[in-house]
Amino acid sequence: MKSSLKRYIIGKPLRSEALGEQKLSKTKALAILSSDALSSVAYGPEQILIVLMAVSTVAFWYSLPIAAGVVVLLTALIFSYRQVIFAYPHGGGAYVVSRENLGVNAGLVAGGSLLVDYILTVAVSVSAGTDAITSAFPSLHPYNVIIAVFFVICLTLLNLRGVTESASILAYPVYLFVVVMLVLIGVGIFNVMTGQVSAELHPKVGTPVAGISLFILLKAFASGSSALTGVEAISNAIPNFRDPAPKNASKTLLAMGGILAVLFIGIVSLAYFYGVAPNAKETVVSQIAEASVGRHIFYYIVQGTTAMILVLAANTGYSAFPLLAVNLSKDGFIPRIFQIRGDRLGYSNGIIMLGLAAIVLIILFDGTTEHLIPLYAVGVFIPFTLAQAGMMRKWWREKPKGWVGKFSINTIGAVISFVVAMMFFVTKLPQVWPVFIFLPIIIWTFHRIKQHYQTVGEQLRLDHEELPNVEGNVFIVPVAGITKVVENTLHYVQSLNVDKVIAFYVAFDQADAKAFEEKWKAWQPNVRLVTYYSPYRSITQPLMKFIDKVEHQCAKTGHQVTVIIPQFLPKKGWHHMLHNQSSLLIRTSLLFHKNIVIMTVPFHLSK
Repeated sequence: MKSSLKRYIIGKPLRSEALGEQKLSKTKALAILSSDALSSVAYGPEQILIVLMAVSTVAFWYSLPIAAGVVVLLTALIFSYRQVIFAYPHGGGAYVVSRENLGVNAGLVAGGSLLVDYILTVAVSVSAGTDAITSAFPSLHPYNVIIAVFFVICLTLLNLRGVTESASILAYPVYLFVVVMLVLIGVGIFNVMTGQVSAELHPKVGTPVAGISLFILLKAFASGSSALTGVEAISNAIPNFRDPAPKNASKTLLAMGGILAVLFIGIVSLAYFYGVAPNAKETVVSQIAEASVGRHIFYYIVQGTTAMILVLAANTGYSAFPLLAVNLSKDGFIPRIFQIRGDRLGYSNGIIMLGLAAIVLIILFDGTTEHLIPLYAVGVFIPFTLAQAGMMRKWWREKPKGWVGKFSINTIGAVISFVVAMMFFVTKLPQVWPVFIFLPIIIWTFHRIKQHYQTVGEQLRLDHEELPNVEGNVFIVPVAGITKVVENTLHYVQSLNVDKVIAFYVAFDQADAKAFEEKWKAWQPNVRLVTYYSPYRSITQPLMKFIDKVEHQCAKTGHQVTVIIPQFLPKKGWHHMLHNQSSLLIRTSLLFHKNIVIMTVPFHLSK
């Protein structure tokens, strides 16, 4: 039943030879890898206005030059990451670039930041999508967290079905969102140009604003730069593209940059002309749509597609997180389980881990998008900076043909990314301070895991040392009574022609111990029985003491101690809870005893 349910939800297993069929075309890749960046137009402009509104609504005209600055930064990043794609065609993005050119620790800072950022991608995107839904249907506002968690579960299951299947489903709403946004921007511009929008709704460009400062403007620019999260995802996911992968990835990156620039400038401009001010119960896009077309069918189409793109933007995290985890895992910095492909040829452990972490964040932050965005953005500008600095060092060291132009592009990208990252630390320190705690912890954990793998590797490596001679075997069989389970185990041990078999029984009172010894002598006279009286009713502690004593003696004679545990297995799974788990406790305790071999002899119940 469990297997059939899994097949229904996840789908039938795919053969390894079908891996090539799981590669993405440019159109599908644009949908699945660009949804995060494209969706940020739904909250990036709003973040600019939130900062400016703290001064005055008259300051809203500053949103236009700030948006232009964000587009300049976007252009620099697009061309910079285009070079990353061709220089590192096997993917890995900022992590691989930083590790190979700036050192292991720089790579781990980039990799750790991106892992956290992809978790935040899911949490922020789904939370923002939920906000769009509750803006259209205010009665659902109290259920924000429940709705967001439900969406994360759905996306996790969808991605467990495979890359191409999720891309096929997600492509339609992503492209529908782009078309709807272009129509909305077109209608809004038409309304402005035909005089249907009153000039009194917005301040004139250049109007003096009391209280405005460079600090406020930099803070607004940094907030607006949150719209650029997700730009690096394509460079991380190059292995997901069809051949020629680097060329297809590059074209997809350029297409994403162009669409994002148009949509971002369009939404910021309409927000300015309509005089839209952010509020807690209705998003900026919702207000623009209502001002442009009223609360008619197209308004609900805008809200519906916005909600879809915001929720589905989380899929960028599901595409990039597992691949980044694979690279870190191959280098030994995170567990090797992240390298295992699931039934549908996706890295299912990474997908599941990402979904669980995003749910925890949504619950902790109560689904409040605004609280997550600053941390989300700073987590991506750190890798941006490191990646561009790494590419600068690569070009300077290798000096290939045309390296000066490439070096210049990456220099511009590095400087702007560094400036934006510093802006976040200076202007949004109350929101981004956790970076100074969790990032060192993550790096320390990476090194500890790497050290563990190195230590294990040294101990498992074959050498020419001779193994100690084993003169014979001593088998210890813990018994709980005279049953078929014990009989089955003793029969198996005796078939091995071992040197010595000792049955060990723990009694909770003296009379029981004596009675059991008499029964055992009549039943198994050839098998030695050792009984132990346990006044505190412990089973494992007396057994461990006895095993230690026998093992100490055997160490002198060269004998190997083997503990054989009898265990009966119920026919139905739920029957396990009806029985004590003493065999499991014994086996778990013995795992920490050196030089002890553990065996289990199962006895399967028929009913």
